[in-house]
Amino acid sequence: MKEKTYLKWYNKIGYGSGDVAGNVVYAFLSSFVMIYLTDTIGLASGIVGTLIAISKLFDGFTDIFFGSMIDKTHSRLGKARPWMLYGYIGCAVTLIACFAVPESLGKTAQYAWFFIAYTLLNSVFYTANNIAYSALTSLVTKNSKERVQMGSYRFIFAFSTSLLIQTVTVGFVDYCGGDTAAWRLVAIIYAIIGLVVNTISCLSVKELPEEEIDQTSFANEEEKYGLAQAFKLLVKNKYYLMICGAYILQQLYSAMIGAGLFYMTWVLKNKNLFGQFAWAVNIPLIIALIFTPALVGKWNGMYKLNLRGYILAVIGRGLVVVAGYMGNIPMMMAFTALAALGQGPWQGDMNAVIASCSEYTYLTQGKRVDGTMYSCTSLGVKIGGGIGTALVGWLLELSGYVGTNPVQPQSALSMMQFIYLWLPFIFDALILLVLSRLNVEGANEKIKKERGITTSAL
Repeated sequence: MKEKTYLKWYNKIGYGSGDVAGNVVYAFLSSFVMIYLTDTIGLASGIVGTLIAISKLFDGFTDIFFGSMIDKTHSRLGKARPWMLYGYIGCAVTLIACFAVPESLGKTAQYAWFFIAYTLLNSVFYTANNIAYSALTSLVTKNSKERVQMGSYRFIFAFSTSLLIQTVTVGFVDYCGGDTAAWRLVAIIYAIIGLVVNTISCLSVKELPEEEIDQTSFANEEEKYGLAQAFKLLVKNKYYLMICGAYILQQLYSAMIGAGLFYMTWVLKNKNLFGQFAWAVNIPLIIALIFTPALVGKWNGMYKLNLRGYILAVIGRGLVVVAGYMGNIPMMMAFTALAALGQGPWQGDMNAVIASCSEYTYLTQGKRVDGTMYSCTSLGVKIGGGIGTALVGWLLELSGYVGTNPVQPQSALSMMQFIYLWLPFIFDALILLVLSRLNVEGANEKIKKERGITTSAL
């Protein structure tokens, strides 16, 4: 039976543009905050890394909390859109604060300023915005193909934005003066762009009526459950835990790639190469995303596509390591592009996999927890990205790196090679292992057949 369609082309594009706003925050923060704090402000990379790690302790509470709040929200805008719309205001303010550490303050006060701004950005405002944005995949359509398309559009915008920010930011900051005022100005410009685009994206889609979302045998049950029960529903779903693991590893991978600015600056002696490698990463991802919806249909689902894609990604990253030690930059770029091409399908259909994961909880537990289920996206970004950035700081400190020194010791240069070459390969291999077990579509189909449930009933 053909599934009902819910969205026009402009709804999908409008929704996808929301990740311009998300990556104005994430790409800028993950790629540049460490080098801003160490090389411009003069803070110690190890202390910054520790503060970021401590900040992550708050995130475990706020992700599931905001997911649960979205599930319980009933407003004129729907369940998720109010959190997406208003949460970004706080994102914009705190993003600026992270790149506006006052030079007049003492070192202790500067560390405190960054810690407070970073924690509020990640634990409160980005959480509310990102979980709500991700949850819309389940709340604006019940069509599985449209969910995959939404994910593809979303990540096309995400990687295009990352590409743009990673390409232009170094030159943009230098053009503005290269000092603390320049970083602050760039942050303000990015925050304003993000605020405008987020608002447009939020208003470009409309959530389905709650009674239409819950047209199943459980639809008449009153969903009254607290935060503790929502947490129990999540941990009972093994596929949710797998997605969290894969998402965290993916963000750890991205943090290592973002630390490539250190590698380009000190090992390859050309910081402008960071923008060129950004093209090698993001253009193949975008190409893969364009073809992901068609490949999902050709291979009858997402499981085989994601698995085969990451086999290619692991091979590509392994070859990057070889080319890196050969000192062959063109080969490094080519194999980086190959790895990115393999990573693309998982990026594009990830939200649809999470929607299937939410369906699995509904089929097995009889509870609709869409907002809480999408906490894995924010959880992954913040824990993976945050711990990844912290790990970079710790490893650089351990190696003897001092950002304000004109020359770095060989131990620091070797550590930069380990961070940029080996760690992405290791994280990709671990993601492949997780994806080999993540066949939630197959599990759902098995349950439906056993119960005689048709797809249209969900």
